[in-house]
Amino acid sequence: MKISIERGTLLKAVGQAQSVVERRNTIPILANVLIEAEGNQVSLRATDLDIEVVDKAPAMVERPGATTVSAVMLHEIVRKLPDGALVSLTEEAATGRLTVAAGRSTFSLATLPKEDFPVMASSEYATNFSAPAPVLRRLFDKAKFAISTEETRYYLNGVYMHVAQGENGPVLRCVATDGHRLARIDAPLPSGAEGMPGVIVPRKTVGELRKLLDDDETQIAVSVSETKVRFATPNIVLTSKVIDGTFPDYSRVIPTGNTRRLEVDATEFAKAVDRVATVSSERSRAVKLSLDEDRLVLSVNSPDSGAAEEELAVAYSDDRLDIGFNAKYLLEIASQVDRENAVFLFNSAGDPTLMREGNDTSAVYVVMPMRV
Repeated sequence: MKISIERGTLLKAVGQAQSVVERRNTIPILANVLIEAEGNQVSLRATDLDIEVVDKAPAMVERPGATTVSAVMLHEIVRKLPDGALVSLTEEAATGRLTVAAGRSTFSLATLPKEDFPVMASSEYATNFSAPAPVLRRLFDKAKFAISTEETRYYLNGVYMHVAQGENGPVLRCVATDGHRLARIDAPLPSGAEGMPGVIVPRKTVGELRKLLDDDETQIAVSVSETKVRFATPNIVLTSKVIDGTFPDYSRVIPTGNTRRLEVDATEFAKAVDRVATVSSERSRAVKLSLDEDRLVLSVNSPDSGAAEEELAVAYSDDRLDIGFNAKYLLEIASQVDRENAVFLFNSAGDPTLMREGNDTSAVYVVMPMRV
């Protein structure tokens, strides 16, 4: 195999591949990236046996072929090469080495046989549809903060993507929860997604998927089966196993009878929470919200380090209410608001609180209160 490729193009492709590779693994071949050159392009494939990413890039292929080399090592080398350099990759079958050359720099890297590289079995996908990158980006970005990190409740370690009934008909919905907070985000149902099986997309896959969604003009081809999900752009294909488990009935924890309505500038609210939380003890990080006619007082009282208080002008016309929350959860939820105002709907100091952006119900968040 012998190819020449522009440094920036190679760096982008190998960067996507190496991020899938697990740093600590007991199978040496899984630390490698499979490089396949044919026609006028090169493809780089990496896997951790749960996720597989294939990135195609244009290249000048003098001799087609395939080999595997350390993904992290190749990424580090290419990253340190000068901008605009032309990189040549040459595999010497006799020595079992891959030579990476650019300008006056030459590296000789150990390879492993391409035959040993595990390729994820192709799956029959029951559902195929496409969606614009910004739509998927919104669905996953706004939900992912609520993914649970508790390994025992493994079925909460991802984002539940499924078809649901919205207020105006079927929607494509993403939900994540860790038991303390919940995010439910809806988007118009793409054509072809109607019979899609609900799948739990793992946290790591959600992180890798984000890299495919930066270009607003891109259409993402989505394929879903009971066991796998695939997201594809013209150059990158990300395939992942889904979490084998049943996502709980989240609709039971979304309150419908909360009538006490607080409307507040989301940015000002987040900054105020951040300021008063500075004195809270790390363990509890509890912030108390005291609501009265058109005013909100945020306060923290920490026996070890001190106290803080800040007042905000808000729109609130219900009975007086004192309620406490984990400051981190409040900040994360407030940072999801794209519009100016956040609307909080309360019932009592002990009941779950609902948050949304203005009157928009396509993104709904639930946060559990704390005792303060």
